[in-house]
Amino acid sequence: MVSSAPVATASSAAGGAKIPRQQLWVEEPAIRRRMPDPVRGSAVRAVLIMSLTIIQAMVAFLCTLAGSWLAFPMVLSSVGSTVVATWSVLDVWITRQVWNQRNGVVSVPSSSARQLRRERRRARRAARAAQRDDARIRRRGAGNLSRA
Repeated sequence: MVSSAPVATASSAAGGAKIPRQQLWVEEPAIRRRMPDPVRGSAVRAVLIMSLTIIQAMVAFLCTLAGSWLAFPMVLSSVGSTVVATWSVLDVWITRQVWNQRNGVVSVPSSSARQLRRERRRARRAARAAQRDDARIRRRGAGNLSRA
């Protein structure tokens, strides 16, 4: 993205031609919010474990193709690593849920929920206004009836 930053000009000694210069780095606003630290930590852990598991499975496959004695232990350890990788991905999900429950979720109500709230608010205001009018009429009427 090119920003509308001020453009500096440089003049060459020979002809005085002006060369526009733009900033090398332009900050852009983040599209998504940053993940909380515990969730990001578990996500990094999960990515590392998953990548090591994929590498290990590939080595086991190549050892099997080569007919190496290391193939059987590598296949067994790849199965174990797959279980650990599955748990690490599950850990990311659990950590995210726990963080959301403890720290709350920034929720944006849908337009239909907002509309329902508006209607309820209007109904409450109308009911309060009606009660005030009834009370006002009773006060006025009570004074007149006692004088008659």
